[in-house]
Amino acid sequence: MATLSLSLPMSRTTAESSLRLQLFPKRQLLALHHHPRAKFTCCSWNNGVGSRSGESPRLFGLKQVNCVACGILAALAVTAGVASPVIAANQRLPPLSTEPNRCEKAYVGNTIGQANGVYDKPIDLRFCDYSNDKSNLKGKSLAAALMSDAKFDGADMTEVVMSKAYAVGASFQGVDFSNAVLDRVNFGKANLKGAVFRNTVLSGSTFEEAELGDVVFEDTIIGYIDLQKLCRNTSITPDGRLELGCR
Repeated sequence: MATLSLSLPMSRTTAESSLRLQLFPKRQLLALHHHPRAKFTCCSWNNGVGSRSGESPRLFGLKQVNCVACGILAALAVTAGVASPVIAANQRLPPLSTEPNRCEKAYVGNTIGQANGVYDKPIDLRFCDYSNDKSNLKGKSLAAALMSDAKFDGADMTEVVMSKAYAVGASFQGVDFSNAVLDRVNFGKANLKGAVFRNTVLSGSTFEEAELGDVVFEDTIIGYIDLQKLCRNTSITPDGRLELGCR
C-alpha cells in the first residue's frame, strides 16, 4: 500500500520528536479524480495555531495535524485532476455531417491540422465507401478524421497521415499503409485483415477487438507498451507475431 509521509515538529518539550502521517493510499487518491465535485472542509490557521472558526486557539495537536493533512490531500486531488486529461473514449462524437460532399473531403485532406490533429472543422468520413481507391487517398493528411463504419477495403493509403483518427468499426481489408503515419489512431473493432503496415508508425494506436488476421507488420514503428497491448490480440497470425516480436 503506497502512502505519503509527513514529519511535523511538536511542542517545545518534544521538539525533536516528529509525527508520521499516513494519508490515503494512491488508489484512493486516484478515485478522488473521478469525483471532481468532491469538497474538502479544512480548518483555518491563526498565528501558527490551527483552529476551526469559533474555537479558541489551542496548542499544536491532532486538530492542527488534520489541518495540514486536509490541505495536502486537497492539493493532491487538485493536481491529479489537472494532470489527467479527459479520456477520449468517453467523449461524445459530433453529429454526422450533413454536407452533401463530405466523403469527397478525404481527397483534399486536412491541410491545417497535420499530425497534431488540430482542425477548424472535422473531416467526417463516417459510413463513406472508398473501396479499391488506388489514387485519391495516397499521401493525404487525414489527421483526426472521423472514420467509424467507413469502408476502405483494397485502397492505396500509402504515406497517409492519420494521427488521432477515430476509425472504430471501419473496414481496411487489404489496405496498403506502407510508410504511413498512424499514431494515436483508435482502430477498435476495425477489420484490418490482410492490411500492410510496412515501415508504418503505429505508436499510441489501439486495436481493441480489431481483426488483424494476415496483417503484415514489416519494420513497423511502435512503442514497447503499445506493442505489448497489440500482441494480446489473438487474431494476429504466427507470422505477424514473429514480425512484431511478440513473446
